[in-house]
Amino acid sequence: MNVIKKSFDLGDGRIVEIETGKLAKQADGSVVVKMGDTMLLATVVSTVGAKPGTDFLPLSVDYQEKYAATGRIPGGFLRREARLSDYEVLISRLVDRALRPQFPSDYHSDTQVMISLISADKNIMPDCLAGLAASAALSVSDIPFNGPISEVRVAKIDGKLVINPYASDLERATLEFMVAGSANDICMVEGECDEIQEDEMVEALKFAHDAIKVQCAVQVELTEATGKTVKREYSHEEHDADLKAKVYADTYDKVYAVAKAGGNKDVRKEGFTAIINEFFEAMPEDTDDLTKAMAKHYYHDVQYDAIRNLLLDEGIRLDGRKTTEIRPIWSEVGYLPAAHGSAVFTRGETQSLTSVTLGGKDDEQMIDGAFFNGFQKFLLHYNFPGFSTGEVRPNRGAGRREIGHGNLAQRSLKKVLPQGEANPYTIRVVSDILESNGSSSMATVCAGTLALMDAGIKIKAPVSGIAMGLITDEKTGKYAILSDILGDEDHLGDMDFKVTGTENGIVACQMDLKINGLSYEVLTKALLQAKEGRLHILNEMKKTISQPNEDYKPHAPRIVSLTIDKEFIGAIIGPGGKIIQEMQRETGATISIEEVDGKGIVEVFADNKASIDAAVTRIRNIVAKPEIGEIYQGKVKSIMPFGAFVEIMPGKDGLLHISEISWQRLETMDGVLKEGDKIEVKLLDIDKQGKMKLSRKVLLPKPEKPAAPQA
Repeated sequence: MNVIKKSFDLGDGRIVEIETGKLAKQADGSVVVKMGDTMLLATVVSTVGAKPGTDFLPLSVDYQEKYAATGRIPGGFLRREARLSDYEVLISRLVDRALRPQFPSDYHSDTQVMISLISADKNIMPDCLAGLAASAALSVSDIPFNGPISEVRVAKIDGKLVINPYASDLERATLEFMVAGSANDICMVEGECDEIQEDEMVEALKFAHDAIKVQCAVQVELTEATGKTVKREYSHEEHDADLKAKVYADTYDKVYAVAKAGGNKDVRKEGFTAIINEFFEAMPEDTDDLTKAMAKHYYHDVQYDAIRNLLLDEGIRLDGRKTTEIRPIWSEVGYLPAAHGSAVFTRGETQSLTSVTLGGKDDEQMIDGAFFNGFQKFLLHYNFPGFSTGEVRPNRGAGRREIGHGNLAQRSLKKVLPQGEANPYTIRVVSDILESNGSSSMATVCAGTLALMDAGIKIKAPVSGIAMGLITDEKTGKYAILSDILGDEDHLGDMDFKVTGTENGIVACQMDLKINGLSYEVLTKALLQAKEGRLHILNEMKKTISQPNEDYKPHAPRIVSLTIDKEFIGAIIGPGGKIIQEMQRETGATISIEEVDGKGIVEVFADNKASIDAAVTRIRNIVAKPEIGEIYQGKVKSIMPFGAFVEIMPGKDGLLHISEISWQRLETMDGVLKEGDKIEVKLLDIDKQGKMKLSRKVLLPKPEKPAAPQA
């Protein structure tokens, strides 16, 4: 074995080590990245040659956590790792988005990157090392790659920026971003924050980029040490310069004219399709399929150049808007009468129908991952059916795109949800995209905000979101920042930058950059333009609903949350669950109880107030502490020669001595009281052993003394 190791310091004494040459040597490239006890194995394999007709990079990136890494056995029937969890899919997407732009545009071999968590330190999060591991595996291979790149997590904890912080410290973070980039540029950002300002975000990105530069330099050293500085030769595209020139000559002006004419998405699509069809009809009948495929490829380049030049030279967008202009917006709440909250949000040709469902403790989602396991009480699901873009597409469940878009919206909205006892509900938000032409994820954020307010959830502040674009010309230095981008502007542009926030600041963002050389000056300008746009959208939303409804919908379930002393948990549950089951059966409410931080948290869930009140009253009676001087409606539990034991609260008996039953002197208890009698008593005292002294006679009129006989 020729084992090679390189390491670097994160700047605070924590060491990250990269090792190659020991494991998975039949892969084109493999490394193990280690930090503390956390270890990731990354492998990459790319076929030699490409499938005929392929004009894109068939890249797959899969991140998977092995349960053995954390000393756990998987749950479920099979007891083995199954399909990737949403968490693993999100990490796979982060790595994919950072790697994909770094491959040569004409490289079309099937390429697979696999990253496995093989050992885990619960306090060292593996996701911030996954991009580094994938890039390092490519760096020690002969696969063409314009890297290296790396990914880091940057967080502000206790007012200080930290790279790859410990998991235990993240709870105190006011911002948390995953940032990827090369030694020269940032190419991907995703994260959330607590209503920060734009300059604070830029500061965090610069700090992250400084760390990325160090990690890229170490990978260059690793490449040189393994001798993989020369990459494999390939030829995956055939070109015809004369054909390319003819396509440009025959179609460029026509494409430019269609783009300049404006119109909606369907009109433009028809116009662009008619141009290429006219070109194909003019081609000789014996033209082979390869030539037609090349012509179609060149026509895409024509569209790319014509639309971008139109914008840069004349400032005209495909739909005729100005660069800072937002498409028309309309919204409506309460559209679904049976839902607990609902909203329709439409911006241009993008529309989301979003619903809110309120549930109880039993509706929380159980997360059973290798690294993360526990429960989640805020869920956001995003659906993108084929009809939203006028396509026929089978419904096969949520794909990686749906999971990623939903996660961005979930990050945004969770920042404004009420916390603790102020929000006892499990909340599920579902966004169904009914139309799409540009940033349906941001429409989901807006519709989700409206639906939550319609449901009566007391959010901290409304959130809106906007997708920004960028068109640049490296030769001339011209650039245009676009607010509220269309789908075509996303596809043909150099940047997709989504920002969400309240009136007070940014709460989440996602950025993918397709070019090199984005300056922080341009980035700052894009952020400030985004702020203007999202505040405009927010004002439009407020015309529909500006603050949460005062109460939940009449048909929404009700939850009451009670905090009790730990000692009463057993009393509420009862032996074998007898007491809690009896309360649920007799009141119709659902009761859950758990211990949190040395206290008992009881949640009572029902769809009507009567059930809630009945259950809460019984629970309060169980956990109430008797108070001296208070009067109670008691129940005689047992008769003794010296008095009776009376239950004044569930499970709490006191002694009613024979001398305290009546003002008259009683010689015996015979016939005075019987078991089951309900009587009113007053608590006189509680001794050091907790025994209670009761009196009935003090509540009765005291008989007057007979008058003394006259002499």
